Amino acid sequence: MQGVINLFQDRQTAGRELAEKLLKYKGEDLLVLGVPRGGVIVAAEVAKALAAPLDVIISRKIGAPFNPELALGAVAPDGTVLFDERLLDLLRLGRDDLQEEVADQLEEIRRRLKLYRGGREPSRYDGRTVIVVDDGIATGFTLRAALRWLRRHDPGKLVLAVPVAPPEVVERLRQDVDEVVCLETPEEFYTVGQFYKDFRQITDEEVVAALAHNYRHSDSQ
Repeated sequence: MQGVINLFQDRQTAGRELAEKLLKYKGEDLLVLGVPRGGVIVAAEVAKALAAPLDVIISRKIGAPFNPELALGAVAPDGTVLFDERLLDLLRLGRDDLQEEVADQLEEIRRRLKLYRGGREPSRYDGRTVIVVDDGIATGFTLRAALRWLRRHDPGKLVLAVPVAPPEVVERLRQDVDEVVCLETPEEFYTVGQFYKDFRQITDEEVVAALAHNYRHSDSQ
């Protein structure tokens, strides 16, 4: 396979590099939101560098009935669904055919939010500079549902920050945010993991620990 690989040692390194491009926001009324699981590890480094609180933002893929890996849509935390209408038409599926899958994924969002936050209240978004961080973006479809949901909560400024994404995906997502900060936009893009030397699976426990550490640190300031 041709193309640039191993641009980043690991998610922590990528997070520190990303934070350098976001220092202009330090001192504002900030909130950093990580996309679980791997994006939270990147976001934790950003939040640390900016002395900002850290929380999670979750949307979930709506898979096809015959192939769960094929994304036909994405559901946001409030139950709003963004469908790929072209694919639905192509496969002759209606929205009603996916309602059970939507309900299952919405329940999974709620389960994860409860687990990750450990009883803490959801963050306030209105009027704040909100920075959404992931470890990379392949298609951006699921993330778009989260960004559109977040926009309805009236952040003062909405920023998407990622270490790596395809250039065409970055351009598409610009319409959903006020600013995109992306360190690398390689033309040859297969998976996010190809750009990391260490791209191991992140556990729920690591996400919980990162959020709890930030909460304790923020609370003591």
